[in-house]
Amino acid sequence: MSEITTLIKKENLFPFILVTALFMFWGIPGNMNDILIKQFMKSFELNRLQAGLIQSAFYMGYFIMAIPAGMIMRRFGYKTGLVTGLMFFSLGTLLFWPAAIIGKYGMFLLALFVIASGLSFLETGANPFIAGLGTADTSERRLNFSQAFNPLGAILGVGIGTVFIFSGIEHSEEKIAAMKAAGEYEAYLHSETMRVIAPYLVLACVVFLWGLLMMASKFPDPHPDDILAKNNKGSIKNLFNYPHFYKGVFAQFCYVGAQVGTWSFFIQYIQDYTGEHEKLAGYLLTGTLVMFAIGRFSATWLMKFLKPSKLMGFYGIANIVLVSIAVIIPGWAGVWSIFLTSFFMSLMFPTIFALGIKGLGENTKLGGSLMVMAIIGGAVFTPLMGIIADKTSSMALAMILPLLCYVVVSRYAFSGAKLITKNNE
Repeated sequence: MSEITTLIKKENLFPFILVTALFMFWGIPGNMNDILIKQFMKSFELNRLQAGLIQSAFYMGYFIMAIPAGMIMRRFGYKTGLVTGLMFFSLGTLLFWPAAIIGKYGMFLLALFVIASGLSFLETGANPFIAGLGTADTSERRLNFSQAFNPLGAILGVGIGTVFIFSGIEHSEEKIAAMKAAGEYEAYLHSETMRVIAPYLVLACVVFLWGLLMMASKFPDPHPDDILAKNNKGSIKNLFNYPHFYKGVFAQFCYVGAQVGTWSFFIQYIQDYTGEHEKLAGYLLTGTLVMFAIGRFSATWLMKFLKPSKLMGFYGIANIVLVSIAVIIPGWAGVWSIFLTSFFMSLMFPTIFALGIKGLGENTKLGGSLMVMAIIGGAVFTPLMGIIADKTSSMALAMILPLLCYVVVSRYAFSGAKLITKNNE
């Protein structure tokens, strides 16, 4: 509690808690996608490129809805935007029910797009809301603290998916041929698809109820920057006067691509190079997300002693080394190297976000929207990794893309994040 009181005023504690919980909520579906990729490769008989479209549909929702979300929050405030996001989130998870009954992959992609549209509202609002809910010199620590609850949601998502979605049944080619001959195979595939309904229906109810609670709660008065933003639309043109911002958008694009691509294919990497079954691979994915959570909380503490940008730079270099091992030495050495990358990637999203929007003034909400749009990196890099894996028959070579992304993040941390404007250069 002492850590919280140094970052937030007592009168703002309840809305801080309400919004901080959203970081956990959006981590659940985002990381259940990693389970869905493996599950739908089985139940819909997809190749890795087709399975990667799960992340494309999901992160396209972020990209398309980030600007509308920013406009709504500019006009009606953070509370309205966040409640709107929770309602979209709930609707999208509810759509998994008819999608499973119909049994069409495209319906699931639509449901994921609706979920991500809601999450776009949440991330567009929650990140700058938390960053601005106190003094500027503690914004990175405050945002890292709230973002530390995101991996708890990620762990929940993967854990729920591993236990309730994965059946643990993986038939040999001979067994599949026999089931097809007996006319039993289609029923088996449908039963695998139907396993997704229960977890998503429970999530729909929880998120809807949280939206009602937020609707009934009082939020703090607008920050001076928010009042300025409401009376002055700001402009994208003005944002190009801030190199730390547009370089931050590109760094965020690369970081999210690395994170999503790595986690999306971690299960496949494990199975390709160790031959372990999907349940064990799912538990290892859960374990790497625990490392992510530990990294977030520890980074918040370490930022008391090290500049956030410098700490992120060192973590970026660590991941360059670890992913290189995964590329060069596939097998258990590569598995444990990828496992450890989650610890070092943990601080990257909130730190890039806070550094990127710092000093934007009336352009903060617009800048926050564009920073959220950078999440489209998850939609771009995941299918690209699928293409590389399919063409080369090597999941290890596909990991070269995350490696290059960490080079970009490290460069931003050490040089690109300096708070300057072109007018002052």
